[in-house]
Amino acid sequence: MADIINLLPDNIANQIAAGEVIQRPASAVKELLENAVDAGATEIQLIVRDAGKELVQVIDNGKGMSETDARMCFERHATSKIKTINDLFEIRTMGFRGEALASIAAVAQVELKTRQPDSPIGTCIEIDNSVVRNQEPCQTAAGTSICMKNLFFNVPARRNFLKSNAAEMRHIVDEFIRVAMAYPQLQFTFTSNNQQVFYLEKGSLKQRIIAILGQHYNAKLVTVKESTDYVNIHGFVGKPETAKKTRGDQFFFVNNRFIKSPYLHHAIMSAFSEMLPGDSFPLYVLYIDLDPAHVDINVHPTKQEIKFDDEKILYAFVQSAVKHALAQFNVTPTLDFDLDPGIQQLDAISKPFTEQQQERSTSSSLYKTFTQAHQAHVIDKSSNSNLKHWKDLYEIGKTDLPIQNTGMSPIPDAPAFVNRPSTASMIDDRWQDTTIDQKVPVQVHQQYILSQIKSGFILIDQHAAHERILYERYLRALQDKPMPTQQSLFPQTLQLLPADAALIAEMLPDLQVLGYDMEPFGNHTFVVRGTPADIQSGNEQASIEGLLEQFKHFSAELKVNKREQLVRSMARNSAIPAGKSLGAREMQNIIDELFACNMPNVSPGGKYTYVSFKLADLVRMFERGN
Repeated sequence: MADIINLLPDNIANQIAAGEVIQRPASAVKELLENAVDAGATEIQLIVRDAGKELVQVIDNGKGMSETDARMCFERHATSKIKTINDLFEIRTMGFRGEALASIAAVAQVELKTRQPDSPIGTCIEIDNSVVRNQEPCQTAAGTSICMKNLFFNVPARRNFLKSNAAEMRHIVDEFIRVAMAYPQLQFTFTSNNQQVFYLEKGSLKQRIIAILGQHYNAKLVTVKESTDYVNIHGFVGKPETAKKTRGDQFFFVNNRFIKSPYLHHAIMSAFSEMLPGDSFPLYVLYIDLDPAHVDINVHPTKQEIKFDDEKILYAFVQSAVKHALAQFNVTPTLDFDLDPGIQQLDAISKPFTEQQQERSTSSSLYKTFTQAHQAHVIDKSSNSNLKHWKDLYEIGKTDLPIQNTGMSPIPDAPAFVNRPSTASMIDDRWQDTTIDQKVPVQVHQQYILSQIKSGFILIDQHAAHERILYERYLRALQDKPMPTQQSLFPQTLQLLPADAALIAEMLPDLQVLGYDMEPFGNHTFVVRGTPADIQSGNEQASIEGLLEQFKHFSAELKVNKREQLVRSMARNSAIPAGKSLGAREMQNIIDELFACNMPNVSPGGKYTYVSFKLADLVRMFERGN
């Protein structure tokens, strides 16, 4: 029988390997930025066109490469970082396996220009589908410029799996932020389609966080710093009020490498456990420095998942460091300035206040102006005063009011720990008025709606019910009946973070169908000329920010399509919240619209919208004591 096992050709093997490393344009951005950092660059530029599908270019001012190294760097597993097996466990650089450039060259057209600072001339190499098309000397700036053009041009099936430009751009922004956040001492610029997305100057870690996440975090960051023989932890966590319902502002860096670790995330959440509700996520940017021998980063192609030799001790250190930082913030806030030594030399501090000086001061007209008789808050105690003593008012408030004879048995005494309300407040006015229809709904604790039905009564969760109503209304709008738009008298301009701006751009066509009249205005800004008719005018910024937060929450938790995520997000964000007081007509509208829904019994998230109580069950409950 003939042999059937053959070695794969290099170009096919490279494409298979590229499938693990280069999944989308953002993957190439990550690898090229990390190479620039490893090259010792102090200024790094990222340029993309068509969300990276047409061009991804990274330019750095690092140490560059020789002619031989420029050719060798595209070979599989060609690396300057690993020489012996022991080197694999002492990794302190970002790249080390020599797969990135070989993988990029297998699925794109690549042009590399590089020059070492002490060399008068550089090298230009053009590679197409892993084949060197051209290599020649060239004039170029010191450092390296690498262009990746037409990603997946030779693998059309893979190119078809790429998402929309807005979605791919969002992934690129995420990868750029992770590298830029890890190295605040370097300058980064990011340009997309000839428009600047980021310009990040060299600076401190706090300056870099604020430049990326927004100026509003300036006064809301708490410093974390903990040093031990085993590990050093430093960075910032957000104060509890910065927590959001969605993930996204959480960054872990181990030896300056961004990682994802649910285990360490749990350590942070446990440190915040007494300060935040369970469904909120705090902001944190934490750097963990430890001996590379305790870490295995070679467990995943993208190197974002790593293993520690002792996770439990690291968990304890992270939790302790964050708890300590939060305790300092809560208990001992400090001032950032020192007392001027010159103040200590003033006469008011250095010289005694003699009796003669005291008498002169108390006899002055200025002193008498501020004595008790001349102060506005003093109440005249004379008998002619029309004010009664506050104690009299207090005693009147405690006086029991007469109880009406209703023909019912007296109510048993309440336990001592229960605050007994006055009789007038025991019964809602709408229940006392017998002229009103008995079916008028009543709001309970500004959260539930109680309504009488033929067999008993139902208790409706006003937020869950309204969420179901809006969800079905928005679904109909996307299918065949666009929502009406309420035009704003004065258009609002919204400045968003780059990642959020990319997300809104992706959702813009559907948002317009759902009643938002908005369009891009350049530089992560949108002009909002109108909102859905059921959103209060002047609340555009909060509405869209809440929508973004809910959308990111559903993106992380649910595997549903983008339209479904958007509809659920809008319904959740726009629904009447618990704690809002409703009038009788508003409550009746909610009841009528809820039971006109296709699925009135549950919210889009699966929460019950109402529970029913049968009259027979109530009778049994009250007869149990007989």
